[in-house]
Amino acid sequence: MLKKNITILTLIFFLANCGFTPIYLKNDNINFSIEQIEFAGDRDLNNFLKINLNRYKSEKNKNKIFLNVKTKYEKNILTKDGTGKISSYQLYAEAIFVIKPTNKTIRIEEKKILESKDDKFEEARNEKSIKQSFANSLSNKLISELIIN
Repeated sequence: MLKKNITILTLIFFLANCGFTPIYLKNDNINFSIEQIEFAGDRDLNNFLKINLNRYKSEKNKNKIFLNVKTKYEKNILTKDGTGKISSYQLYAEAIFVIKPTNKTIRIEEKKILESKDDKFEEARNEKSIKQSFANSLSNKLISELIIN
């Protein structure tokens, strides 16, 4: 029994330090700088995107990128119960990025199902958190596309 416990602890110790690093932690191979961003569409989603994309402004990179961003956010009713009370929503976010020097267009969408809650304040807070995660995902996908091309 003791030998089994020692083996499990040793295995956990070695697997916990396997060298995992998140993909977006260090972007050393970024050879561009996002200089100017013009937004249209959903205000909250645009504010979260602006915060995420401002990290990629840099004076040392010569390749300047100007973005036009058009966002769309929808909250659609998916299901209702027998009394007509809404039980779930589908949250949908779409961003169309137009990169100015090349006029390349990148379209990215995100979807999530949100269960309705009795506490509307908690539901609104949860929806705002989902919008923020949508913005993180949209900006990370855009940066990945820009790095590849």
